[in-house]
Amino acid sequence: MKTAVITGASRGIGYACALKLAGMGYNIAVNCHKNSCLLDKLEEETRKYNIKCLKHTGNIGIYDNASCFFKSIEDKLGMPDVLINNAGISYIGLLQDMAPEEWNYIIQVNLTSVFNCSKLVIPMMLRRKSGKIINISSVWGCTGASAEVAYSATKGGVNAFTKALAKELAPSNIQVNAIACGIIDTEMNSSFSEEEIEAIKEEIPACRLGTTCEVAGLACQLAESSSYLTGQVIKLDGGWS
Repeated sequence: MKTAVITGASRGIGYACALKLAGMGYNIAVNCHKNSCLLDKLEEETRKYNIKCLKHTGNIGIYDNASCFFKSIEDKLGMPDVLINNAGISYIGLLQDMAPEEWNYIIQVNLTSVFNCSKLVIPMMLRRKSGKIINISSVWGCTGASAEVAYSATKGGVNAFTKALAKELAPSNIQVNAIACGIIDTEMNSSFSEEEIEAIKEEIPACRLGTTCEVAGLACQLAESSSYLTGQVIKLDGGWS
């Protein structure tokens, strides 16, 4: 039985990815920063699939926390086949108003966590000479967004990280790809008013927001995709960008 690791799995895209992979027969190792009760709910939902669910709570942008998580995965589930780096937060505001502590925190959660988890999973994947690393990114990492400079910078970093690591790992049959999401209907976008959401929809050729299930569906396709597909940042944005 295969094993998938999903970070930021307590809600939104991560939760949807975990449910989808469990339904495909994967054992899952799921992480969240604080909301352990939501991971309990996820575990309850996956029981019908007769798979194992390993839960971990903590900031995986801190290396020691991530290391403990992956040690537990190796001990209890074996070597992961898939890693979905989904943990992320947003920051909306002018850069000049952003405190250095806020900058450091979003870098830690959105970008350093990707480094930590990838660094820890690579030796396990190298042992079996196979694996999929899937990074959940954003179209803002491709184009940049006013009042979201820090968020755009982290996702731009994730995109460049994806392309470079894919080249590094391709000879070892490990594929690295990213999904650059447009506006997805998640709690992260709850700060937008109804009027702002309607205005955004008018800019999107598909005339709607994306769903977490659509992102999860693409992530699962990448988890099962050809070994020749690597180093790609795939936009999932309804034709927006």
